[in-house]
Amino acid sequence: MSLIDISGNLLFVAFIAYLVATLLFGGSIKQANATGKNTGKWGKLAIVVTIIGFLSQLGYFITRWIYTGHAPVSNMFEFTTAFGMFIVGAFILIYFIYRLTALGLVALPVALLIISYAAMFPKEVSPLVPSLQSHWLTIHVITAALGQSILAISAVAGLIYLLKVVDLTKPSKQRFWLEAVMYCLVVVVGFVAVTSTFGAMDYESSYNYVDKEGTTRKIIYNLPPIFGMNEYEAVEEHGMSPLVEMPALINAKKLTTVFWSLLVGSILYLLIRLIARRRISAIFQPLVKRVNLQLLDEVGYRSVLIGFPVFTLGALIFAMIWAQIAWSRFWGWDPKEVWALITWLFYAAFLHLRLSKGWEGRKSAWLALIGFGIILFNLIAVNLILAGLHSYA
Repeated sequence: MSLIDISGNLLFVAFIAYLVATLLFGGSIKQANATGKNTGKWGKLAIVVTIIGFLSQLGYFITRWIYTGHAPVSNMFEFTTAFGMFIVGAFILIYFIYRLTALGLVALPVALLIISYAAMFPKEVSPLVPSLQSHWLTIHVITAALGQSILAISAVAGLIYLLKVVDLTKPSKQRFWLEAVMYCLVVVVGFVAVTSTFGAMDYESSYNYVDKEGTTRKIIYNLPPIFGMNEYEAVEEHGMSPLVEMPALINAKKLTTVFWSLLVGSILYLLIRLIARRRISAIFQPLVKRVNLQLLDEVGYRSVLIGFPVFTLGALIFAMIWAQIAWSRFWGWDPKEVWALITWLFYAAFLHLRLSKGWEGRKSAWLALIGFGIILFNLIAVNLILAGLHSYA
């Protein structure tokens, strides 16, 4: 068995471990709600399984690094997988500080969704393009991912906080937006479902197109094309032609993936609503009825306090150093750079509002969710739709 096969097996073990740990955390909380007592047995077993999963994924990360000769953070599969691992690592650290079992019930499913999302991208090892052949890439990307993973824990705490305090029995803006968060999570599941289905079918359609530099290139769609690349011409089609042609700035193949994900995710969401006969947020609300709101608020705030400076180093300072080495300029208004700056400005505003305006509790929880939404938009929409210097990801 080759090193890359061992790496893949370790990642699979980690995925299964996270899934089992999520169920154990859920069982622990259900039993605690039924008996009125904390059930340390199931909670301890859940965190042990989580640590086993994390060590397995760390093993995947190290063995893939050894096999490729560079840090496995150079494409969407590698970066997103590492991001999921760092979220689990951040959760483990926070768990041993605060002992909040409910965090595992949300943090681990979020990590599972992110790893599932990563699994839809090509896993093959390929040589690094010249701009990526720098140690600053490793420093920049790993530090940025670490910062984002710590910030993600603030969103996990914020979501649990809102699930407990928002009244889901009465129509309100908060009830609407809380359910919208749940809908977005289901859309990620929709992405995994649709890409897995067409991947199993080996679906491919090939087109030539003209990029924004005027160069003719070839692209292969792995989902039925809804949006066509700029000045596209079919090389080989299977079933349907693109319905709309997009300008060169837009990656129509990736926009097609977003469209199919939204469509399938919406169908899944409606099916869940029809079967459960209630909102998804209402399904999870009973599981968080015993959480300590003050402790959740503190976890959310301290996660931002720690994650913000780490993100600043990775996504801005180290990124600028790498940009100077790779492209001979510190800043170029690339879409990825712009959204990294937007993310930084948002969390700076978060801390300002928290410290000077006293935005605690619900307001802080909503801000944490919005911040993580911006991070995911940068990870998914910017990478999948907008063409730029980071399109290799």
